[in-house]
Amino acid sequence: MKRIIASILLLLLPGTVFAAGAGVPLMSANNDVNDKASLQRGAQLFVNYCLSCHSAKFMRYNRMGEDLRISDEAIIDNLLFTGDKTGETMMVALTKEQGDKWFGKAPPDLSVVARSKGPDWIYTFLLSFYEDDDPTRLFGVNNTVLEGAAMPAVLAELQGIQVLVEPPDDEVHHGDNQLPEFKLVQQGSMNPAEFRRAVRDLVNFLDYMGEPAQLIRGKVGMWVLLFLALFTWLARSLYKEYWKDIH
Repeated sequence: MKRIIASILLLLLPGTVFAAGAGVPLMSANNDVNDKASLQRGAQLFVNYCLSCHSAKFMRYNRMGEDLRISDEAIIDNLLFTGDKTGETMMVALTKEQGDKWFGKAPPDLSVVARSKGPDWIYTFLLSFYEDDDPTRLFGVNNTVLEGAAMPAVLAELQGIQVLVEPPDDEVHHGDNQLPEFKLVQQGSMNPAEFRRAVRDLVNFLDYMGEPAQLIRGKVGMWVLLFLALFTWLARSLYKEYWKDIH
């Protein structure tokens, strides 16, 4: 039996190594869904830069406002630009046909993208757009995380324009295990540190949006732990009271 298990593991190992080696190294988003200020900034970035093409059909404006402590008035003044009511979901006017025509593929809904891709993947993806002069690139950019991505660099006005720095010939074979290097050739409205924080805020909001209940679950979990601690203390005290005469 041990030999059979060992043989199976040996057969699986090459495929596992290949899959790991073929992946792009990801940077850590270090996001915190309990940071309300970050979530509020992320919501504003999402509405201003993502919601024109990407919907979030499972998120309602008023639910977001309640969770992030944003009043209905503030939502209407700063986050609602389509005339919808705060009880509406975050939909876009772009149709699937228009998306297919303009981008080659309709932009996906982003309600649960953080759950399917992971915050680190999204964070690295948004930081990895670079200028590409390939005539087949519709918007003149590409992405090292998702080669051939149809999405334009929507955050370019904040980040600026960067180019991909090709590694030396003697380091090419290590490329799969190293983060790509970029060079900023045109400054955006933010410096690199500010832009990384903005992307982290946006990822933070997407992470929250993928599972809004996690905000409540964290609070409930704390009360559950306190209850269990109190119950344990009471049970222990009751045990001692029942058995003190016997012992």
